[in-house]
Order: sequence, then C-alpha cells, then structure tokens
Amino acid sequence: MKPNCFVIKCGGSTLAALPDAFFDDMKRLQEEGTIPVIVHGGGPAISGTLEKLGIETEFVGGLRKTNEAVLDVVEMVLSGQINKEIVRKIQLSGAKALGLSGVDGRLIQVKPVANAHEVGLVGDVTHVNNELIEGILAMGFIPVIAPVGLGADGGQRYNINADTAAGAVASHLGVERMIVVTDVPGIMKTVDGEKVVLPTVTVQQTEDMIASGEIYGGMIPKVRAAVQCIQGDVQEVVIVNGAEPGVLSKVLKEGTIGTRIVK
Repeated sequence: MKPNCFVIKCGGSTLAALPDAFFDDMKRLQEEGTIPVIVHGGGPAISGTLEKLGIETEFVGGLRKTNEAVLDVVEMVLSGQINKEIVRKIQLSGAKALGLSGVDGRLIQVKPVANAHEVGLVGDVTHVNNELIEGILAMGFIPVIAPVGLGADGGQRYNINADTAAGAVASHLGVERMIVVTDVPGIMKTVDGEKVVLPTVTVQQTEDMIASGEIYGGMIPKVRAAVQCIQGDVQEVVIVNGAEPGVLSKVLKEGTIGTRIVK
C-alpha cells in the first residue's frame, strides 16, 4: 500500500528561522499517518561558505553558476550541514527522519539544463526513484532530501534548484498536495496601496503576474516549480510562511492559509 504523504519544499533562507513548533506539528501529522517528504535548499549557507573559502559565485536567471569547486561546497553544505541539521531538529521533536541526497540510491537523475553553457553543472530532473522514497516512508521515517543529483552515467554530480527538485519529487510521487515553506505568507499583490496575500491563483494567473512583473525575483522559480508539479495526481501547491504556528496542519486540515496554486 502506498504511504499517505505530501511534499514540503523548505527554503534555505527559512531553515534557520523555523520554530520548534513547526517540527512538533510535523510529528503530529506523522503520528496521524500523514508523512511529509522534505526537499530543502540552502542558498544563504552555500553563499556564506563560498565567501569564507574565497570562491566566487554568481547567479544567472536565478540559478547559481556551478563549476566543480562550487559543486564541492554545494554538496558539503546541502548534503552535510543543512540536511543533518533538519534531521536533528525533526528527531528532537520525537519524529523519525532519514537524510539523503539525490545521489544516494540514484534517487534523483538529471540532465544538464538548457543553458548549461551559462550556468555550468546545474541539472534538470529526468527521473526520481520514488520506490526508494516510498520504502523510507513505509518504515515510518520522514525523508529529508538534499537537491544534488546524478547525470545519466551516474558519475557526474549536478546542482539542482531546490524548487525544481521538490516539484519533480512531488510529480513522481503523485501526491495530491505540495507545500512550499518560505519566509513570505504567499503570493502578494498590492491592492489600494496595501500588500495582501492572494488566497487562490490559477496556473494562468501566475504566468500573467510573472509577465506583468507582479511576481519577480526569487518568487519566480518557486512559483514556476509549483506550477510544474501540478500534474498527475497533484491537485494544488500551497505557498506559506513556515513561522506561522501550526502551518502544516492548517494547510492540510483547513486550507485557510497561504496561496493555493490550482490547475
């Protein structure tokens, strides 16, 4: 029997600020039989470590330009430091977690992105080994996945945008709902001079808002990845603020928080 799960994408800039209550909420859901699959980023920590090591870094169209030296740091920070920090926090709440990256068990396979000549070793997901994730879920563990993947030959590592990786994991698992945990309460729109959270938007409306500049910067890949995973059994993607008390339960049980992106 396929385990009951949903996918959480956790933004790197959000991780340090997530309160213990977030993980307690996660534990309650796990006890009730709804197990999250977490795909996390770690951009600020990667940038900080690169700076300490004197390795230059730049972004092209929202993607980090990645050579082998940058990739070494990306893997060290994502698969090591941040992945294990999340696992520890989950376990401190009393839940069970298992950390891995897309390299482990060839979990995430990728091909070079279309503009690889500009960004280097960055990958687009071609396959997710969902049997491995389902096996971990069946054992009662929360999978915590770092977005580093392998090319077709299994030898070359690639950096993957965390939003894109989370979208692909959700698509391949065929879950009904994906939650994007950020440091913003949802997709914002200025109405009468005040910023308000849009409760529901359609895929077409997000594209219109990107084209008009209402959605910009770091929100673009989040929204685009959210849109990408609305296929198969995935019905909606919700963008929320992780600091909101009981945020996961509110999304799953009440549906009254954040911005829902629907077909």
